Amino acid sequence: MSEFDRVQETTSFQSVETLKQQLHTLDIKAGDAIMVHSSIKSMGWIAGGAKAVIDALMETITPEGTIIMAAQSAENSEPSYWMLPPVPKEWHDPIRQHTPAYDPHLTPLRGMGKIAECFHRHPKTIRSNHPVHSFMAWGKHAEEWMNDHPLEDSFGLGSPLGKILNENVKILLLGVGYDSCTALHLSEYLLEHKTYTNQGAAMLVDGERQWIEYQSVDGDSDRFPELGEAFEKAYPAASYAGKLGQADCRVVQIKPLITFGEEWLKNNPPEDIMQTLK
Repeated sequence: MSEFDRVQETTSFQSVETLKQQLHTLDIKAGDAIMVHSSIKSMGWIAGGAKAVIDALMETITPEGTIIMAAQSAENSEPSYWMLPPVPKEWHDPIRQHTPAYDPHLTPLRGMGKIAECFHRHPKTIRSNHPVHSFMAWGKHAEEWMNDHPLEDSFGLGSPLGKILNENVKILLLGVGYDSCTALHLSEYLLEHKTYTNQGAAMLVDGERQWIEYQSVDGDSDRFPELGEAFEKAYPAASYAGKLGQADCRVVQIKPLITFGEEWLKNNPPEDIMQTLK
């Protein structure tokens, strides 16, 4: 959607102040900890664009709260799995040899959206040290929750997701569905039966750039919308809906969602797991 189309389809003026009013309507307030997944295209035209969204979130939450976002960088990963786009097989080794080492300040995000990209540029945002599946945060618990992100525990209990599981964290799905809810990968990591993929990334080890290989739990976010629908049906009071800009939003508490997600995935295993267990 072009900027012109966005203006034409926006029914009323939107700004930092109107977004702050809507955030209060969504029961997001000072001191809250929120994990945000977002699509600015769904919000309509806003004076200030992505920065206005970040300003509204920060002014509402205040430094006594914490804002968390996913900050994945899939370009620094095993190239033999790349599909969007795939690269020639003869490029795989050169990619492993020449991809720059992960840098939390400079390594770009991929597929996270303009709001996340703007949040990454904020000087007080802290990004975790995972070369592919990092998170970033601002506010009271940012340093504590982003510190130490184990390579083979991208979305597990040792990751930022694991650190916030038992905190009073709200997930804000801003114009996106459960398929964008990165936290649900923790439900996959908690399962007893999992499959793994050999992965790799360029990292700094003792100041030297190296290609490091590791194992990563296979995830399937395509199943998350069905999981989310089942969760809302089973626990209608555990989430609520509203608007931010013109975007449909949903606010969900992380703990009940992850607990339900683990049980739902256990009872609804994908076909490849079913074959393994036979």
